[in-house]
Amino acid sequence: MTLGEAEVGSTVVVSKIDGDGAYKRRIMDMGITKGSELYIRKVAPLGDPVEITVRGYELSVRKNDAQCVEVKVVN
Repeated sequence: MTLGEAEVGSTVVVSKIDGDGAYKRRIMDMGITKGSELYIRKVAPLGDPVEITVRGYELSVRKNDAQCVEVKVVN
């Protein structure tokens, strides 16, 4: 499952980040790294962006960026 498909209110763990080197680096610079825990806070009415909590701060991620992050549901 990807981050874009995760349901609001769920907690997920990042299992893989797809994309080329610079793209992966940009995602990782936001704090989304393999093994990090993400809480899905909100999704905008049209599905873009997705608001998540990662490493104690809130972050909004575009939908096509969220589709590149593979996750596993924790709860």
